[in-house]
Amino acid sequence: MNVKVEKTDKTNEVKLEFTVEATQFEEAIQTVYKKSAKYFKIPGFRNGKAPFKMVEKMYGIQIFYEDAFNEIAPKVYEEGLAEAKVEAVSRPEIDITQIEAGKDLIFTAVVQTKPEVTLGKYKGIEIKKHEYTVSDEEVEHELGHMAEKNARIVTVEDRAVESGDITVIDFEGFVDGKAFEGGKAENHELTIGSNTFIPGFEDQIIGMKINEERDINVKFPEEYFSKDLAGKDAVFKIKLHEIKKKEMPEINDDLAKDISEFDTIDELKASIRERQEKDNESKAKYETEEDAIEAVCNNATVEIPSGMIETEIDNMEKDIESRLSYQGMKLDDYLSMIGKTKEQFREEYKPQAEKQVKSRLVLEAVANDAKIEVPQDEIVAKISEMAKAYGQKEEDVKNNENLINYVKESLKTEKTIEFIVSNAKIK
Repeated sequence: MNVKVEKTDKTNEVKLEFTVEATQFEEAIQTVYKKSAKYFKIPGFRNGKAPFKMVEKMYGIQIFYEDAFNEIAPKVYEEGLAEAKVEAVSRPEIDITQIEAGKDLIFTAVVQTKPEVTLGKYKGIEIKKHEYTVSDEEVEHELGHMAEKNARIVTVEDRAVESGDITVIDFEGFVDGKAFEGGKAENHELTIGSNTFIPGFEDQIIGMKINEERDINVKFPEEYFSKDLAGKDAVFKIKLHEIKKKEMPEINDDLAKDISEFDTIDELKASIRERQEKDNESKAKYETEEDAIEAVCNNATVEIPSGMIETEIDNMEKDIESRLSYQGMKLDDYLSMIGKTKEQFREEYKPQAEKQVKSRLVLEAVANDAKIEVPQDEIVAKISEMAKAYGQKEEDVKNNENLINYVKESLKTEKTIEFIVSNAKIK
């Protein structure tokens, strides 16, 4: 195999020409023939037993070209990139220029390459100081949430519905006098003030009494996910069956003992404050690092190939698809629900993808320029930590080259960010 590289007239793009010896291409033809022999029917021979020459004579050798190319090209392409020291960041645009039995196979691949970063100032950059304090109100608010989880649900029979009550209702919705799909339920539990229904629905239940029936008028939002209902006026027929409310426990030492490992409410409050302070420290650290990365990126210039951005959007799309799958939903269904096309969806994520790609490229350039290295013992320690976290044996993962490279690059990125922040002027 021989590979030639030439730059195209576009920035960060090269054209590679691969020449595969005729004998190697012939081997690929024979390989695909053996894999597909059973599909050829030749009179006088059992399926898969016809000699190659007989198949060639009846069907023509050209029938093997596409499969033979697909058999050999991926390996040739990867080996050629390595030999030419080309770091491709896009899918190749393949063009076959010669494919014929007995002759060398020749094809070209146009790819975008990793761009060079021109660094600006990355030492002594000025960034804002982020600080957060924990107020007594925040502690009380968290304590209230904890107490609410321990609240009792009691039935109310002597009054009408109030905001905050939990109601059990039957409802059926009508648009233009006709019931619509998904607009009916029986014994539905609804917390008044939760804003889980369309605007105005919950407010009109306030004041209803047990067994009362009422018609309420609402208007679906213009941006409602169902296009058939968006912006339409609707009437819901409501029947109230039950009224319930949360009975909050008294916030005292007994509650602290019930909901935590502490004996007193003061100890519980101190624990809440300590946790919130740690959360604030993490938040401030994250925001400081984000400001530092943004400042360094603003000082750097790099022309990002479109292929890198598209690949980043692909990864974002896969992540969103994965998260939606946990909700039993497909991406196409979600896009249909929000009224967007795949193209619109990808276009919206383009700025974020470009920002993330530039951040990675710039941080890598800073790491190289500042000669940041990761000691081997830190890599080993991190892999050991990951093995324990995922319940795997260390010896099962320590020889995983892909994992080792991932850990190394992750730690190098962390050290690079720490380096930038430690050399920054924080005001």
